[in-house]
Amino acid sequence: MSVSASTRSRGLRPSLREALSGYGFILLWLIGFALFTLVPLAQTFYYSLNTVTVGVDGIKLVPVEWGNYARALFTDPNFIELLIGYAIETAVSVPIILIFSMLIALFLNLHFKFKGVFRTIFFLPVVITSGPVIQELTAQGATSIPGLAQSPAVAEFLIQLPGYLRNPVQYLLTSFILILWFSGVQILIYLASLQKIDASIYEAAAIDGASPWEAFWKITLPSLSTTTLVIAIYTVISLSHFSENKVVKYIYRQTYAVEGGIGYASAMSFIYFLVLALLLAGLYLFLNPRPQSNA
Repeated sequence: MSVSASTRSRGLRPSLREALSGYGFILLWLIGFALFTLVPLAQTFYYSLNTVTVGVDGIKLVPVEWGNYARALFTDPNFIELLIGYAIETAVSVPIILIFSMLIALFLNLHFKFKGVFRTIFFLPVVITSGPVIQELTAQGATSIPGLAQSPAVAEFLIQLPGYLRNPVQYLLTSFILILWFSGVQILIYLASLQKIDASIYEAAAIDGASPWEAFWKITLPSLSTTTLVIAIYTVISLSHFSENKVVKYIYRQTYAVEGGIGYASAMSFIYFLVLALLLAGLYLFLNPRPQSNA
């Protein structure tokens, strides 16, 4: 029987056989995604169209159609303010994390003693930043530069800034250490990409008279374009489901609030997901490496 199956497999077109083999590898993941992600996601969307009450008789649903979405977008000022703040903070954090991660990866890619120790030091925050740990660090003010935002000179500087710049700069000052804390995985990805660049390319550039600065802009940075896109998407997603994210905490509180409920929290979750998807789409369009024309 196995011989006949093997014979039938050999009779398939190579492209179809390769496709079936690939689907076979991801079949288990597809089943898990359908059961544990897709079904709950559809149920959550159904809840978002209802007022959900949980009592001794079970879950009761009262259809409100798009009422929860209208309330979140037009009636709840806190949610909209948090969404705008989330978008601004993400726009500030991602470039800083990318630049810092690339600089540290370039440093770790050099040949010097105890390089493995430095790699461990920069990756250590990824290991220890569990939810309770980071909450305690935030509560104690360990994620910000002490007293910087409260200094008279900085306070005067912030007052003179336009409103659309004041909040991002203030967030940067109060959360700078926390932003850099999220750079461990990004550093490793950049480092792996740097090590895959052929050293002969740099040697050829040096023979042609290129300086290290020119080699960075003409060789290193273009070679890391795809890696930068992947890291940027990973960073946005990491910041978006961070336990100290204000939008996530607000949605969680509304789930058990009397004036909120599961239906309202579900609607806010889908709006938050839409904003996240728009951010990722914009990031992809901005950072996606475009093939250069020969014209």
